[in-house]
Amino acid sequence: MTITIAPVQEPRTPLSRERVLQAAIDLADEGGIESLSIRKLAQAVGLRPMSLYHYVAGKEDIVNGILDLVVHEFRLADSEGEWKEAIRQSAISAHAVLLRHPWACALMMSPGAVSASRLAYMEALLGRLRQAGFSPETTDHAYHALDSHIIGFTLWHTGYSRALRADPQLTAASFEELLAGHPYLTEHARQHERKRQPGEPTDYEFGLDLILNGLERMLATA
Repeated sequence: MTITIAPVQEPRTPLSRERVLQAAIDLADEGGIESLSIRKLAQAVGLRPMSLYHYVAGKEDIVNGILDLVVHEFRLADSEGEWKEAIRQSAISAHAVLLRHPWACALMMSPGAVSASRLAYMEALLGRLRQAGFSPETTDHAYHALDSHIIGFTLWHTGYSRALRADPQLTAASFEELLAGHPYLTEHARQHERKRQPGEPTDYEFGLDLILNGLERMLATA
């Protein structure tokens, strides 16, 4: 008699709101936030669309939920050590996270961005500035300078990259032809193609350091 042994099946991880939202992040990362729908998300997690409402209230709840998870990836400004380096590392982390999830950057100023994770991030940054010795007034200016650099530069970067991907004919040669007669623009365009030196800051880090170094000088002369 032949005995057939059934394969051992690993227990399936129970579905949860967090797993549903993570699947939504994966869909948004792959196709952009506009590609995210209840139907696609339900299919991704193996549910019927109506069953998905057991975990999320609707499309708005999904978008707010995944934005909160993305912001939760930001490194908070450390409360220990040198204030400038703590804020620098936090800002670099936020930029890197938003590059991994480019759809999220445009939503950072939406009402849904005011979440527990966003409030914790803001509180850590504001607290680090105040603990460094900045006045409430200067802290307000410094926070907005930093926040606008993080979000604004990242929006510019993702938009520029998207434009290049959308136009495969936009080659170096076509750039040269387009910029003929504009020597400084031509020189500037070539900077985008050059190989960076070891230790050289990125364009994002260059702007960030301008802000932080300026704040450091303000603090020293206050």
